[in-house]
Amino acid sequence: MRWDHLRHDGSADSPEGPDEGPSGPSALPLFERDTVTTRTFDTPEFRGMTFHEVNARSVLTRVPGGPGMPRGWHLNPYRGCSHACVYCFARKSHEYLDLDAGLDFDRQIVVKVNAPAVVRRELAGRARPGDHVAMGTNVDCYQRAEGRYRLMPGILAALRDYRVSFSILTKGSLILRDLELLREAAERATVETAVSVGFTDSGLWRSLEPGTPSPRARLEVCASLTGAGLPCAVLMSPIVPYLSDSPAQLRATVKAVAESGAVSIAPEVMYLRPGSREWFMGWLAEHHPGLVGRYRRLYGEGVYAPRWYQNKVLGRVRELAREYGVGPPRTFHTGRPPQWEETGRSPDDPEDSGPTQLTLM
Repeated sequence: MRWDHLRHDGSADSPEGPDEGPSGPSALPLFERDTVTTRTFDTPEFRGMTFHEVNARSVLTRVPGGPGMPRGWHLNPYRGCSHACVYCFARKSHEYLDLDAGLDFDRQIVVKVNAPAVVRRELAGRARPGDHVAMGTNVDCYQRAEGRYRLMPGILAALRDYRVSFSILTKGSLILRDLELLREAAERATVETAVSVGFTDSGLWRSLEPGTPSPRARLEVCASLTGAGLPCAVLMSPIVPYLSDSPAQLRATVKAVAESGAVSIAPEVMYLRPGSREWFMGWLAEHHPGLVGRYRRLYGEGVYAPRWYQNKVLGRVRELAREYGVGPPRTFHTGRPPQWEETGRSPDDPEDSGPTQLTLM
């Protein structure tokens, strides 16, 4: 694995983009020298997986404020994800470590074992009113590894102590373990939670998202968070063309979201970035070969489905949300606005071929 450029004596750019810590742009690499430890665990939930434990120099990535987004940071204590979602946009980031965007992304997990201490150090003297930390912006901070490494309690405690607002987007159920910490943090700053549920079809879930809790389990997490006084939203993502976009499937998903007590719903059509595109198309050829041609026509050589398709699907979800009384779509601080809000257009407006999605799954 290509670790050298990530250590204290490296000189290459960060594979997650420029390393911009809380104090601004920096030439610091991601990891200290000689701090990578590789482990495997012979337990059923981790069989076949390898964990690369690293001491990170920084875990906060500065992001500028902008329309619908507060000034603040992204925080990712893990790289790679055992959720193994076939379509995950973050897959290509593993290639910067000389790992592949397919099975390695699912099974070779980088764990920033000192993340709680680093977060506390980086926030000291730098956190300002209005700052916001978004978690779940690359891979899930409550993926399976969190059950063993328990990084999030220390991270949440630091955010609580420095009174920093934050948001969490997850497909995991481990977030409920930290319910008391979330409540304590919410007494001092704004805490937003959201779960990602793109569809409720159990067969599609087992094939496309094999390492995640079921969609029903995620909606139970939503209900539990909301019931505990932490109103939870649902990112209805991804809506998968020709596999989860029929009127009956969209209705079933929105109905289930409404029944969970979600405070709002934001739909998103699947997009296919390099890395995820190749992995997803391989899966499609194996499981749904008859759809390969339709996907090539729908996506062409681009990342996004065309606007006419998005307008049709998102407009239908909007109608269903009204019918079932789900709160109006709103900006997620854990990601981006619903697709039809990003350009100020409604899904019913004339066709526009421009991209409508930003990067968070």
